[in-house]
Amino acid sequence: MTAAIEFARLTEAEAGPGVVRVVLRHDGRLNAMSRAMWRQLREVFLAIQRDAGIRCVLLEGAGTAFCAGGDISEYPAFRFDAAQLRAFHEDEVWGGLSAMLACDVPIVAAIAGACMGAGVEIASCCDIRIAAQNARFGAPIARLGFPMAPREAALVAGAVGEVLARQMLLEAATFGAPELAQQGFLSRVVAPETLAQEALASVRRIAALAPQAARMNKQTLRAFSASKMAQSLAGQALSAIENEVAAAPADPYAYADSAEHREGIGAFLAKRAPVF
Repeated sequence: MTAAIEFARLTEAEAGPGVVRVVLRHDGRLNAMSRAMWRQLREVFLAIQRDAGIRCVLLEGAGTAFCAGGDISEYPAFRFDAAQLRAFHEDEVWGGLSAMLACDVPIVAAIAGACMGAGVEIASCCDIRIAAQNARFGAPIARLGFPMAPREAALVAGAVGEVLARQMLLEAATFGAPELAQQGFLSRVVAPETLAQEALASVRRIAALAPQAARMNKQTLRAFSASKMAQSLAGQALSAIENEVAAAPADPYAYADSAEHREGIGAFLAKRAPVF
């Protein structure tokens, strides 16, 4: 079973100058993110940031899905220990996401099928999101007995909007591509059979333009987004959370060994409904 973040340079004939394709691949698991994949994601985007010859990134999932979330089969080995759980979210997951957010190269996401949990987080780090009409979005981790980590929740809420984020996290609601397009999360929704073509067309347009200008525009937009977040109620709430975490006693990972956490993951792996 292959689980990897694949990285390849496309030819100019395929996609224009300086284009790379990054593929989320986890065969048999709808590209669910393993711990190793999160670490690879960070290394890939750090490498992209350092390469002045790259003009655009095309990000997609292998096969019929974008990313169905995290690889839950790994969870019993580490999630019930608070220190390991913290390291997973703060170092591995946020390490990958922050490398994407700090990348000055434009990122175009081609989203098909399942885009859940980790998939929504990864998509939230992209600049242009093009989805197939059959794509589904959500973060139903409440069924697994645990919350979304604070910085990940702030990232998703900032991208999909607070109303949808609350429904995703509190109701375990899932949404179709048209609903996400109406909220401004998606740039456009296309027929599944034209997704690859539409994404490549967007990549070609970006790659044909001035790469220095694109990088500077991303830096400006990143600074604007950070300022806007800091001024918002969500930003104030996030700052309060981070201050509490830094000072303790509030610990967002104290639930690690809780009965709900164990029940949610155990029920999923046993393919039964959880009882909370």
